[in-house]
Amino acid sequence: MSGEAHLPSIGVDQARELFFAQGRDPAPWIAPHISRSWQRSRPVDHHVIDPEPMALALLSERREQAMRLLNCAQPELDGLAEHAVGNGCVVILSDASGLILEEVGSADFLPKAERIALQPGVEWSEHNRGTNAIGTALAEREALMVLGGEHYLAQNGALGCAAAPIFTGRGELAGALDISGETVRVNTHALGLVRMAAQQVEHRMMLAEAGGHVLRFHARPALIGTAREGLMVIEGGRIVAANRVALELFSRSWDGLLDLDAEAFLGANWPRMEHRRNLLTLPGGRQIAMVMERSNTPDTARTTTRHATSPPGMTTEADDIQPLLHKAVRVLNEGVSVLVNGETGSGKEVFSRRLHAASRRSAGPFVAVDCASLPETLIESELFGYEEGAFTGAKRKGMAGRIREAHGGVLFLDEIAEIPLPLQTRLLRVLEERVVTPLGGGQGVAVDFDLVCATHGHLPALVEAGRFRADLMYRVAGFTVALPPLHQRGDRHALISRLFLEAGGAAKHLRLESDALEALAAYRWPGNVRELRSTLRAVVALADAGDSVTAAMLPAHLVGAWTSPPDDATPHALPHTEPLMSITRHAIDEALKACDHDVAKAARRLDVHRSTIYRHLARQRGKPEAH
Repeated sequence: MSGEAHLPSIGVDQARELFFAQGRDPAPWIAPHISRSWQRSRPVDHHVIDPEPMALALLSERREQAMRLLNCAQPELDGLAEHAVGNGCVVILSDASGLILEEVGSADFLPKAERIALQPGVEWSEHNRGTNAIGTALAEREALMVLGGEHYLAQNGALGCAAAPIFTGRGELAGALDISGETVRVNTHALGLVRMAAQQVEHRMMLAEAGGHVLRFHARPALIGTAREGLMVIEGGRIVAANRVALELFSRSWDGLLDLDAEAFLGANWPRMEHRRNLLTLPGGRQIAMVMERSNTPDTARTTTRHATSPPGMTTEADDIQPLLHKAVRVLNEGVSVLVNGETGSGKEVFSRRLHAASRRSAGPFVAVDCASLPETLIESELFGYEEGAFTGAKRKGMAGRIREAHGGVLFLDEIAEIPLPLQTRLLRVLEERVVTPLGGGQGVAVDFDLVCATHGHLPALVEAGRFRADLMYRVAGFTVALPPLHQRGDRHALISRLFLEAGGAAKHLRLESDALEALAAYRWPGNVRELRSTLRAVVALADAGDSVTAAMLPAHLVGAWTSPPDDATPHALPHTEPLMSITRHAIDEALKACDHDVAKAARRLDVHRSTIYRHLARQRGKPEAH
């Protein structure tokens, strides 16, 4: 019954007694998807205390990674908010891990939601919260309800939730939409609303990310152009994406459709359907109404809009990284450990999160451990967990440990080179035996996870120096991904453009001018992508809404690096015979003269915002800038 509407079972109390008190199968008393979820949730302590939301800075980063999802889901959040307010509920958007990104709805229920940790910055995966609509919809890959006592955690017993997963055009989870409230207020109507809204978000995301040729079709021609149409994207003669409506129309799965030769599947006539609604005869003789369009998004610009959904899946990375991601996914899906190597700030964790989101473990947890930030005395208990009373200060009920938390998902060990030698031996044993034994003894627990590690160092050199075990290196570096530093990436123009939009440029309707883009691309960025993100946030914060951001508005050290390129300057760094700021000022002065010092006319002549002219005049007068 997974994905089907259901009423809370009158036998849920009997089911809880069977499962939690007697350890028996509750299946006869509850819906199958609830029974399956309870079984998956066994590792969760059903007395767990509600967590605090993650730090705002970290939540902001996660929201940036999911910017495409947030943008495409906003109309549906606004639309569902009216239903939620009128019914005393809240509407929630999560990412693919179950992390709540956005919440809107009833002012009466919002405080109650906060009391049960149903708020932005809290992860509602099954791994963290047991059976719940968000986490279970992501795990089951179906729209479903979880009502009252069907929740795994007893403290959520008064909660009713209906959630639907959101998929990318390649079948990867992008997130989930959820309506939550008191149990009596959530019903099959709410389930239908979130299911339909998720389909709308998927449709919007597909069109926003599409490149090449977009095929719109349906068995009923009148539905072409609506969110109920089938969508298929063809690039290089191959089918690279499709929505769920398309899968249903062709009775295919994503695995059975993606990467097929378009001509072999659709016939030789499909390219002739451009901008014409007509019947296409498929190779088997079936006819279907279709219209084909060329994407308005050129390949170079598309990399600025595909970041995502971050989570993001296989179609959301810029060109230099995409081949690395494809290879890493194939290797990880075969159970081979992946080592991500790169300079500090080059995006090792972001890459690893995308690897998880595109892998076979996408529905499971992504458990990140920063080995460099943990004191040596805490790494062991953090990784392996401990039994009650294992040491002074230990929690009363003990702790499972991060390795056990990664069961069914991906364990990410950042800066693995920082793990002390004695613990390397123990980690190697866990990786080989797939059994973890907590501190203080106790029974070993079987674990099943895929491993991704990261380091900015060179492990073979550490092995030579006696600081890292050779056998552990061979175990964690089954496949090594070398992320290039930012200044060596050939796709950095597209990357910078995308990150500029995600840093707030899109929200403020800013335009990144070509001189600014060239200056940013020419800089060496010693702090790599992390430094670039921080710089772009500052640039966006200082710009007024609607501004055209020119090189003159960038920090001076970036402009200097462009106008006075080093010996190894990139091919994109253009030669200049005079300082860039002088060129900019001269252009503005000339425009003002030509327009009789009419600021509005000069701005239109230069195709910039009036605030750019006012800033120029303020600098000339040495007075505070006008706004």
